[in-house]
Amino acid sequence: MASSELAASYAALILADDGIEITSDKIVALTTAAGVELEPIWATLLAKALEGKNVKELLSNVGAGGAAPATGGAPAAAAGGAADAPKEEEKKEEEKEESDDDMGFGLFD
Repeated sequence: MASSELAASYAALILADDGIEITSDKIVALTTAAGVELEPIWATLLAKALEGKNVKELLSNVGAGGAAPATGGAPAAAAGGAADAPKEEEKKEEEKEESDDDMGFGLFD
């Protein structure tokens, strides 16, 4: 099952790379040509999940922490050194608030 899922993902990436619309029929055709048997329902689900999305943009933003567009990033980075410090302090405070010790009980109490 894992190889058919991987083949379907690769088929979607091939279609996106060539600028071709990702449809279930095309995913099934590519996986069949590769000698992988894929149930049409999985191809349909993958095609619907990727419908209207820019797959290349999704791949380039994998480690970016979200689907926010990369436009406007340069001015924020130029202004940025002082703005980063309060965010770090807020994260530290949130971690302290989420601790089980503050609630009066722990996992093994």
